[in-house]
Amino acid sequence: MTDGWSVARALTDPGSVAGLDATGWTHLLSAARALSLIGTLAEALADSPVPPGVARVLADVRQSNVTGQRQALWEAKCASMALTGYPGRVVLLKGTAFVAAGYDAALGRSIGDLDILVEHAGLDQVEALLLKAGWEWVKPDPYDDAYYRQWMHELPPLIHAERDRMIDVHHTILPLTAKPKPDAAALIAAARVLPSGLYVLSPADIICHAAAHLIADGDMSGGMRNLWDIDRLVRQFVVEEPGFSDTLAERAKLHGLTDAVGRALRLTQRLFGTPIVFRLKPQSRVVTAQSGHGLRLSPENEKQVTASDALFLRRITAVDGWGRKTRKLTRQAFYMRSHLLRMPPAMLARHLWTKWRKGHRG
Repeated sequence: MTDGWSVARALTDPGSVAGLDATGWTHLLSAARALSLIGTLAEALADSPVPPGVARVLADVRQSNVTGQRQALWEAKCASMALTGYPGRVVLLKGTAFVAAGYDAALGRSIGDLDILVEHAGLDQVEALLLKAGWEWVKPDPYDDAYYRQWMHELPPLIHAERDRMIDVHHTILPLTAKPKPDAAALIAAARVLPSGLYVLSPADIICHAAAHLIADGDMSGGMRNLWDIDRLVRQFVVEEPGFSDTLAERAKLHGLTDAVGRALRLTQRLFGTPIVFRLKPQSRVVTAQSGHGLRLSPENEKQVTASDALFLRRITAVDGWGRKTRKLTRQAFYMRSHLLRMPPAMLARHLWTKWRKGHRG
C-alpha cells in the first residue's frame, strides 16, 4: 500500500522504484505531490532509468521548480529593495533561505510565501515600507488583525497587489502564546549575511526553526517535506560546520526547543536515516548530541521513539496512492494538538467562540 513511507524510500533509495508498473508510478507520484515532495523526488530520480511517460512528468516538475525558485529569489530582492530604508537585518526563512544560501535542501524544494524575520522594534517601519511598495493586507478583519498583532509571531500576511505574491513578516519563530520562548534577538544576532545583503539564520538556528515550526507549533501538515529539509541540512552542516552537533544542542537549549529538535531528529532518522541523534539523560535532562553515520539510538530514548514517535510518523505519512489524506482521526488529533500548543485552553476557547460567532453572523 502506498503512503508516505513509499515516498521516503524512493528518496533515500532511488533504486527501489525499479520494477514499478504504471499503477505503482501513479501512486508514488501522486503521494509525492500531496506531500509537497514531487520536486525533490524528480531530482532524486534525475539519473535513474524511468519509463518515458514518468520521465516527461519529472522533467516538467524540475523545470517548474527552477522557475519557482527564480521567482522566490526575485521576490526576496523586491522585498529587500522595498526595505532599503530599514537599518536592521532582514533574515530570510524557510525555502527561500535555502535557495539563497545554496543549501542542499534547496534541491527540488518548492517555495510558497516569502518569509522574513526582523526585530520586533522594527515592525512598524518594515510594515510601512512594504505597504508603500505595493503590499496589501490579506486579512482586513479587525479581530484577525488584532489577534496577529497581540499574540502571533508575525504580522498579518501581506500580498503584493501586482505580483500576487505573499510575504510573512516574523519577529520571532513561535506564537507568543506558545510555551517555548525562542530568543529572537539571538536568532537575528547570529544570522549570516549573504552577498545580496540579506541574511539567513545560522545553521544550528535553521534546524531549531524547522523543528519549532513542525513539532512545537504545527499540526504536522507538510511534515515529511519539513523533515526532509532537516535531513538534508543536518547532513550538510555535520560535514561543513565544525562542532555542529554541540552547537545545535546549545542553541536548542537556549531557545527552549530541546524536545522539539530531539523529536525532529529522531523522526528524520526513522524516515531518512539522518546521521545524528540527541540523547536525553532521563534524570538530569542534560542534552548532548552525537554525530556520525550510524543509526543507533541511545537506550534511554528507545522506548520514547517506539511509543511516542510512532504517532507522529503515522500522521506524517497519512496519504494514499491517489494523494488523498488518510487517517482522519489521527489528523484531527494533531490539529487539536496544534491549537493547544499555541494557546492555553481558556484562551483557545475564547478565540474559537469569537471566530464561531463571527462566522455564524456572516
